[in-house]
Amino acid sequence: MFLSVFDMFKVGIGPSSSHTMGPMVASARFLDLMRASPFHFAGVRASLHGSLAFTGVGHATDRATILGLAGFTPESYDAEKAEAILKKINEDHQITVDGLPPLAFNPKDDLIFDYDHKLDGHANGMMIMATDAQGDVTLRETYYSIGGGFVMTEAELAAGKDTDEGPPIPYPFKSAAEMLEMSQSSGKSIAQMKRANEVSRNGEIHLKTGTKRLWQVMNDCIDRGLTTDGILPGGLYVNRRAKGIHEALLAERGLNLSAPHTINDWMSAYAMAVNEENAAGGQVVTAPTNGAAGVLPATLRYYLDHVPGASESHIEDFLLTAAAIGGLVKFNASISGAEAGCQAEVGSAAAMSAAGLCAVMGGTPEQVENAAEIALEHHLGMTCDPVKGLVQVPCIERNGLGAIKAVSAASLALRGDGTHLVPLDACIETMRQTGEDMAEKYKETSLGGLAVNVPNC
Repeated sequence: MFLSVFDMFKVGIGPSSSHTMGPMVASARFLDLMRASPFHFAGVRASLHGSLAFTGVGHATDRATILGLAGFTPESYDAEKAEAILKKINEDHQITVDGLPPLAFNPKDDLIFDYDHKLDGHANGMMIMATDAQGDVTLRETYYSIGGGFVMTEAELAAGKDTDEGPPIPYPFKSAAEMLEMSQSSGKSIAQMKRANEVSRNGEIHLKTGTKRLWQVMNDCIDRGLTTDGILPGGLYVNRRAKGIHEALLAERGLNLSAPHTINDWMSAYAMAVNEENAAGGQVVTAPTNGAAGVLPATLRYYLDHVPGASESHIEDFLLTAAAIGGLVKFNASISGAEAGCQAEVGSAAAMSAAGLCAVMGGTPEQVENAAEIALEHHLGMTCDPVKGLVQVPCIERNGLGAIKAVSAASLALRGDGTHLVPLDACIETMRQTGEDMAEKYKETSLGGLAVNVPNC
């Protein structure tokens, strides 16, 4: 199995990797399908199903789908241009995109939120159709947004999870047990094995420049969130809090006013800064998803700013180790809240972050695996129940607590020798089973939990 660090960490836009980035990617893929087709098209339609329908408006799924059909991608997203295009489409009822004739599209009629028909493949399903001059459908494709911005067609999903067709990689571990066995036999750390796999596919320069950019985008996102206040969009009227917390923490420095546990507030401020930016539709990095995007940057920023002896030279090892753990979770369970609840998002992010921190603080591969297990184990059963379908409550604070758990897990693992009762593989499998058993209303539908017990308007 090979899942690149650049698959696990993708630069994109908020508020959701599965509900915003995924539909935009799917729509862009459908444009390529249309361009390759011999048919002449006159219009386009789309329908959203399952979780994409239930929480689509709160996650801007409708906007993302339309913008994807208009040629936008998460990587090159331009907010000002997007607003102008959306306005024009709403006025003209037409989409104009390179390589295709003008396409009739009325957002009110041609984008359907289908609450009654869940598609079989995944909770996040959508269908996109192209029509001829008579309005008959001549091309159709079903897409599933499976979490973290990953998108698969119906056929790709049916083919199975392991669809990697590239050349062999040096260390093809599919489980934590295999990862530790390969590490022991090769004498390499988890980061070194992951680096070898990356270089074998994409080269060393791509890895170095790519990971540098990932951290730059993450860190810039923290800084923007720490200096921006105001009300988040969406109708809940949630105040941004990261800036105020950060300013209070800075004011307390050197005054002997802070208790030792105040370090938790620093981690929370970093994480909340990212997720407030995400909730506002800003640029973030999936880590492994947008809803959980604050945990890993907060943990890494904690390491760089607060741990004695920390070095920026270790950032790549942190990201590689985290990506290795995230790949195991994705391959053997899920990173999608719509599929397995928030245990799959913030839980996975905490496991990845704990592993990365443990590694850069000198942990052995066994301690790294232990750190990931501790962090994931104590998120098992966590539901995804966003109020009003927005990635705000409880998501923003939850990322702060996820970072705190990640640091605690790494610290506990470093206090031991790596031996422990519950293997990471067993914990991942438990998460998968728990996700399967979890009632649908607790999996990113906003039909249960906090979403129905908190006044949201």
